[in-house]
Amino acid sequence: MYIIMAQRRKQDSSNGTNEYNPNFIVYRKMESVIQRMQDEKNGVPVRTVKSFMSKVPSVFTGADLVQWFIKNLDIEQTEALHLGSLVSAHGYFFPITDHVLTLKDDNTFYRFQTPYFWPSNHWEPENTDYAVYLCKRTMQNKSRLELADYEAENLARLQRMFSRKWEFIFMQAEAQAKVDKKRDKMERKVLDSQERAFWDVHRPVPGCVNTTEMDIKKACRLNKPLKTKKQMAYNVPGGRISPSVSESDLRTPIEELQSQIESYKRRLDRRKYKLSKIADLLITSCQQYAEYDALITAPEPSNPWISDDTTLWDLSKTMSLRDVPIWRVKRWGFSLEELLMDSLGREQFGKFLAKEFSDENLRFWLAGGELRSTSLSQVPEKVQEIYDEYLAPGAHSPINIDCKVLESIKENMQDPGRYTFDPAMEHIFQLMKSDSYYRYLRSDQYKELLNPKKKVNHAANFAPFHVFTNSQH
Repeated sequence: MYIIMAQRRKQDSSNGTNEYNPNFIVYRKMESVIQRMQDEKNGVPVRTVKSFMSKVPSVFTGADLVQWFIKNLDIEQTEALHLGSLVSAHGYFFPITDHVLTLKDDNTFYRFQTPYFWPSNHWEPENTDYAVYLCKRTMQNKSRLELADYEAENLARLQRMFSRKWEFIFMQAEAQAKVDKKRDKMERKVLDSQERAFWDVHRPVPGCVNTTEMDIKKACRLNKPLKTKKQMAYNVPGGRISPSVSESDLRTPIEELQSQIESYKRRLDRRKYKLSKIADLLITSCQQYAEYDALITAPEPSNPWISDDTTLWDLSKTMSLRDVPIWRVKRWGFSLEELLMDSLGREQFGKFLAKEFSDENLRFWLAGGELRSTSLSQVPEKVQEIYDEYLAPGAHSPINIDCKVLESIKENMQDPGRYTFDPAMEHIFQLMKSDSYYRYLRSDQYKELLNPKKKVNHAANFAPFHVFTNSQH
């Protein structure tokens, strides 16, 4: 696997991509510090630690490294910890018992990464490489090589992604595991930890920074290929998982932008809805409101703009069930907005809600509408009245809203304004629109208003609804 990856890296080097990488100078500076740290005389003391049953080769402690930074770079302890964590995050040294690449000022053991895996070599491992590594880990019966939870999730996702060639991946992992078994025990232990640290850099633990991601601004300045949407579609909890896409398949930013422009042009020509469907909706709307358009249908009894007879306007404003015209009642059935814009419609809808013991919803919605037209000097007092009536603990007429909306209202109450209750008003409106409104249209109360024969006989059966005003939505 690493031979193939090295070949890709060598090809990139021959194309001159190393020197033009925006992080290349940073890598060189870090590596100069690492080389000083590895000096036999003045470097960090590296030793083999003996434990009860085994040996831990080629390690140093975090405390030793911090002291080396302080002594040789003339920096304070806080700066030493910060610098060490940055270098560790790039994979130049790593903790041997933890996947989180950071520096601690204690006796935690660390180990230097082999120069073969340094980021300046421009490793760009693919999904198949990661799948082979994780699959190999499952074959090795060692507690230190057991997969972490996020690695197990990544392995399962990769197995689904490469289901067609999983047998080939498994065979590669099996062959690598056999080669590893032939190595010396101490050498194998060191190589296993270095390989694990390599993947901790390129597939970091969830929540850790991925230092291998290139800044998009730097990439654009260098005219480097950007990651396409297809590449970014394989995000997993364990970090970035790039699909197996070669550099030749990627396009430069200019080509990518040109492709997006062409895509947007095609979308302009492509209709989201069929023209026949739009035409049907427009025809239906025109037919529905044709009766109320004086240019299409002659109004009854006459057009007040022509005849100076205001009877039509009087019928549009009357609050008497005996005199209300049928065309006005029919319009209430178009939508809840049409019903609430009509003063008589609001009154009748309020009576219906009162019978269902949910009239507080409409009263709150109307009070919120009144608040929007209240003078600024009276807004704080009006806001407090509405809150005490409908939202406060032990309110006289509590409304049914969820806790998220209530928290939003409480935040707005800290600086009360005309739109303090808008979240709750929207919630209540949708509640009435999806439930109470359709029950009202199916009720006998509304049907009797549509029937002129029964309307007069039964108009007196409805109790007066004194709470509602003529406020508009």
